[in-house]
Amino acid sequence: MCGIFVSMGEIEEKEMDEVLDLLYHRGPDEGKSVVLDNVKLGHRRLSIIGLEDGIQPIHNEKKDQWIVCNGEIYNYSSIKEQLQSETNFLTHSDSEVALKLVETQGAEAIDQLDGMFAFFIADQRNNSFIVARDTLGIKPLYYGRDEQGKYVFSSELKAIYRFVEEAHEFPHGHYFTPESGFVCYRKIAEPEHEYSTDQLSDVNHQIRQTLEIAVQKRLVADVEVGVLLSGGLDSSLIAAIAKKYHKGPFPLKSFCVGAEGSADVRNARIVAEALGTEHYEYIYTEEELIEAVSDVIYHLESYEPSLVRSAIPNYFVSKLAAQHVKVILSGEGADELFAGYAYMEKYQETADLNQEIIRILNTLHHVNLQRADRMSMAHSLELRVPFLDLDVVENALKIPAGLKIHKEERMEKWLLRKSFDGELPDEVLWRKKAEFSEGSGALDLLDQYAEKNISDDEMQALQSKAPIDIRSKQEAFYYKIFTHHFKDPAMLETVGRWATA
Repeated sequence: MCGIFVSMGEIEEKEMDEVLDLLYHRGPDEGKSVVLDNVKLGHRRLSIIGLEDGIQPIHNEKKDQWIVCNGEIYNYSSIKEQLQSETNFLTHSDSEVALKLVETQGAEAIDQLDGMFAFFIADQRNNSFIVARDTLGIKPLYYGRDEQGKYVFSSELKAIYRFVEEAHEFPHGHYFTPESGFVCYRKIAEPEHEYSTDQLSDVNHQIRQTLEIAVQKRLVADVEVGVLLSGGLDSSLIAAIAKKYHKGPFPLKSFCVGAEGSADVRNARIVAEALGTEHYEYIYTEEELIEAVSDVIYHLESYEPSLVRSAIPNYFVSKLAAQHVKVILSGEGADELFAGYAYMEKYQETADLNQEIIRILNTLHHVNLQRADRMSMAHSLELRVPFLDLDVVENALKIPAGLKIHKEERMEKWLLRKSFDGELPDEVLWRKKAEFSEGSGALDLLDQYAEKNISDDEMQALQSKAPIDIRSKQEAFYYKIFTHHFKDPAMLETVGRWATA
């Protein structure tokens, strides 16, 4: 997991150093920049795989192709094995596999990569370049043009706005070359076939199998991997599977945070004891929570209330986990795939439900996934999301709405719970869903603080001046902090917003 910065225009060495300092939190282990004929490559590294020789930018043997990459390629070993007879590898880094795959087979081969990634390949041989981002946009990437019309790319907005007037999010599931423009190499689509409602045992088996394989992929690292454990269904299932396949000299570590007496903390203790993890927790106070809001918004690069609320517990749990591990697994994505949201009960037909699921999955890159990436990387921690493995997604879309949608006699995510019956204590497996911010105790504290500190007059003044619709006092509180950190009004255009504040 890393931070990348690329400029195809003029940039002084001092400016590159300053930019890489802005991205330091994304990769405190190593930092390096390289000046090539038509491009300047910068990289901050959090070393996870290939610890000794994986510093980037990485080049090929002739030094005429270079890569800077943020993310992890989970199938790097199998691709590397396939390419051994065609090329020589110079490092043990999974990122080099992306470089070699494109070098030997072209940009069209990017769809072979299984992982979360955003990378830039400088092709000096052909005076060109290739940029790509993973299918769901788990890893961030932004781009813009400087005053000379030259491209600039960065992992975070804060590092790009000093060079461009307008920044855009690089589209997920796409690659870009000057010759081809943007090319969609993979997108989430309706399945060709689906299960029938009488195939419950087969469905349960496939849910277990695809999710277990997804977790196993994400346990691969040259450093210790832990689990985020909120005490709810999704993170508890990931923790249970991780414990089952965990290897190494250290016990699996789990992490939870919350306010005193919060449901998350109580339930996480139950899960940790049942699974036998080495459990860590942190109880934050109201004062600590409020103090953290400014730092959260700076790293999140958003003022969207639902996002900020849920990001604050993520911020604290990442801070806690980073004291013990470098990689953590999360339960992000289960609600989307298994119809965990209450409003989804209106989609009784499978095609309608899948259309809504696909729509939500394609918005995650600038809401939930932005939160997950930024809060973990704020503390130099890599966060991996097994539920959003492409095989898990594909399998989930094959499941008919009749087995997914909750009913009066069947609670939400019943099917997912049933698939892992016996793997967790019943009081956790069948616990009713709660938002992370609600279960952790953050929601009430933030509501009360905003109501107390934003007067009606200030609210009206902000609403009259702001170029966006400020929908609540809590949003006003976050908006003030956002505009303090980010003076450029263009930054407001990059913020993804949910339907309600």
